[in-house]
Amino acid sequence: MAVPTKAAAFVASSPSFAAFRSVAVASSLHEGDTKKYIGTHNGTFHCDEALAVSMLKLLPKFATHDILRTRDESKLAQCEIIVDVGGIYNPETLRFDHHQRSFTGTFDQRNIKLSSAGLVYKHFGREIIQHLAAPSNLDEATLDMLHRKAYKNFIEHIDGIDNGVEVATAAGDAKLTYNYQVSTNLSSRVSYLNPRWNEDQSELRVNEQFLQAMYMTITEFTDAIHDLLHSWLPAREIVEKAITERFQTHKSGEIVYLPDYCPWKSHLVDIEEKLLISGQIKFVLYNDATGNMVRVQAINAESGSFALRRALALSAAIAHFKVLWKWLPSRSKHQISHNISQQSFFLW
Repeated sequence: MAVPTKAAAFVASSPSFAAFRSVAVASSLHEGDTKKYIGTHNGTFHCDEALAVSMLKLLPKFATHDILRTRDESKLAQCEIIVDVGGIYNPETLRFDHHQRSFTGTFDQRNIKLSSAGLVYKHFGREIIQHLAAPSNLDEATLDMLHRKAYKNFIEHIDGIDNGVEVATAAGDAKLTYNYQVSTNLSSRVSYLNPRWNEDQSELRVNEQFLQAMYMTITEFTDAIHDLLHSWLPAREIVEKAITERFQTHKSGEIVYLPDYCPWKSHLVDIEEKLLISGQIKFVLYNDATGNMVRVQAINAESGSFALRRALALSAAIAHFKVLWKWLPSRSKHQISHNISQQSFFLW
């Protein structure tokens, strides 16, 4: 299997991953060893523990720790923190295994049992997100929101795959039928890094590949967090502001105007629920990504549905826009007029 040089090169050059450039992955301890270790199991590795130890390495308190891969209890006892091995879940003693029968932990009120990645994220995720957001200082409400969002978007499927949970459940007695297999998700790509059955499977070689798995998982995880911090969150702030100011756009409160383009669909329903106005907004007026078109879009009745909360026929659209025009702020009118003269105006 080819080494994922893109991830390795990124780790080698990015200041965010300085702690990874000197990390050692070992299977044994030497007498008089004064190093600090994050412990996990040896043998075949998986996405969850590769990500778990990597997330810990992002934090200053674990940045200088090496990785010890073993199932020897006497060696594990010398580790400061242990993930995915040992049969113990005890946050106070920094033991984070999920394989014991007694373990049923989930993230908040979600249904998927946690893997070691989910366990580390549950207990250290807020701290990790704040660290990645530096120098910005996130307030508690924003931090909690990002913590939940990143779990749903990134961590949960790793927990599900590691615990053998199917991505979908058939209704009633129906049989779940797969139309195709997904073999390129993160868990699968980490699995491919294990040496093949007919390749060198020495501890040295497996540990080298485990380090590559750490590189792969942590680069994708940090990409996901940075996307939330620098794209998803700013867009949400724009949409929330537009919704709270909707009565300045139209007296009905059913029309939201976004003066600047941003992805808005994933935020609108969440913000409606937060403000206890679910279903009240019918249309969104916004500049498209090019800045040369102004669009009106009706809101879907439900996610994934083609049904609309209120349909807008062409004749009604023209009449509706005339009414809307009276209520738009002068700055918005000027911007729309400019865009119409430059290009075109779309209604759908």
